[in-house]
Amino acid sequence: MGYIPNIFNFWVVIYVAIGATSCSYGLAIIGSTVGQPSFYASLGLEADPTAPGYARTANLIGAFNGVNAAGALVGSLGNAYLADKFSRKYTIQIGAATLIVGAALCAASINVAMFIVARIIAGFGIGILTCVIPMYQSEVSTPETRGFMVSMTGVCFAIGYMLSSWIGYGVYFISAGGSDSSFPWRFPIAFQAAPALLLLAGSKMLPFSPRWLMQNARYDEAHSVLKRLHTRKGEEMHEQAEKEFYQLKRQVEYDREISATTSAFEVFKTSSNRKRCMIACIMMFFNMFTGVLLIANYAVIMFTNLGLSGSTPLLLLAIWVSISLFGNIFTALYIDRWGRRVFMLTGIAGIFVSLLCETILQALFNGTDNKAGQRAAIFFIYLFICFWSSCQDASQFLYLSEIFPTQIRGQGTAVGMCAWYGAQIIILVAGPIALTEIGWKFLLVMLVPTGIYWFLIYFLFPETRQKSLEDINEAFGEVTIVHYAGASAAEEQEYHKALEAEMHVENVRAEPKV
Repeated sequence: MGYIPNIFNFWVVIYVAIGATSCSYGLAIIGSTVGQPSFYASLGLEADPTAPGYARTANLIGAFNGVNAAGALVGSLGNAYLADKFSRKYTIQIGAATLIVGAALCAASINVAMFIVARIIAGFGIGILTCVIPMYQSEVSTPETRGFMVSMTGVCFAIGYMLSSWIGYGVYFISAGGSDSSFPWRFPIAFQAAPALLLLAGSKMLPFSPRWLMQNARYDEAHSVLKRLHTRKGEEMHEQAEKEFYQLKRQVEYDREISATTSAFEVFKTSSNRKRCMIACIMMFFNMFTGVLLIANYAVIMFTNLGLSGSTPLLLLAIWVSISLFGNIFTALYIDRWGRRVFMLTGIAGIFVSLLCETILQALFNGTDNKAGQRAAIFFIYLFICFWSSCQDASQFLYLSEIFPTQIRGQGTAVGMCAWYGAQIIILVAGPIALTEIGWKFLLVMLVPTGIYWFLIYFLFPETRQKSLEDINEAFGEVTIVHYAGASAAEEQEYHKALEAEMHVENVRAEPKV
């Protein structure tokens, strides 16, 4: 099988991924904003790191990122309710609209207080979208191509990071040319609304998630949507889509038999769900403690500490994030073939080596005149992003969206994303202060958790490659009522009978009425 079952399915997955571009752009834009002199002037901040008032600036830079992550954490919690109550589709619309409002207010800010409030609102929209987009993608994808499809979130995340850096680099020269215009920071901040506007404008055409429809007893709609999404080229009777529909319906019916209702805290009620939550929190929390967001947001400061100046730190940051696009494309192409565990274990091992070498080199050569040592340190910053983007970035969203059953997928995704944003708050608030006060020693805070994380993946994380979302239940000790992947002879016969019954119904409907 190829990477997509049909063009409509691919279009749906790509279109919702546009929202991820807004999210990553908004999370990373401060990284280039702090390189714009007009930003400091507009908000009355001290721009000179050697000046007495710069301590307040460092604190506020951390706060600008911290409140954005805090807003996103609240937004991800809101997703647990919104995605189940109002559907994945309407939740995408709510998140996009909120992000647009927050971006507009950020760009219009005239003081620090207004900018902070605007960043919270934008963060709320980001939190909703980063939860619901990969969840929606996983629910509209086929088991065989889910890795490729959900990896589009990682690809679009990389595009957002890339846009934020290159736009920031481009507008820098307006200030460098002597202009005191605030355009070099207001336009890049406002641009995070552009992908969200595009997503909102076309979201009416998106289908509802077939699993959400099934969960809400809208069986005919779910059946129709699943056939439209998953009918492969050459199929006349939608054989694979019918097989998926039958498994999903049987699983939903079974789940309802053992639990008539889903409570607000269902995600913590059983040992299998608690194991899922533990894995989700470990993955999302430790991924941030690899230091990727620290570098993405404060690479300009790190490159400056390594002896670079002017537009060069902004240029190197733009190149750094651009590499991540190719890494995420690599993940999309091969993760369904090689598996989630292979990617994550390889990535964390490479990141650990990169961080170890980076820590040693910064300890030896930061603040010195040794250009060779400083350039070597820059090399390992680039090696880091090669491993992160090709093995971890898209993988985290894919794995998080896979491991929870349909009835609690909204809650489970919210739990994992809360851990992700919780770690971001710690790192982004502490980052500029730590880099100013203790320099390279802050990298040790990233290095130790990264080493521990490899062992946690190895011993705790089950493989989910090529399995339907319902099949994955078995990896957590739960019952899969009928298997999609590796179905037994009896199960294949059951599918065959269900397909024959559906063919009979279709033939009856097609008969001319007398």
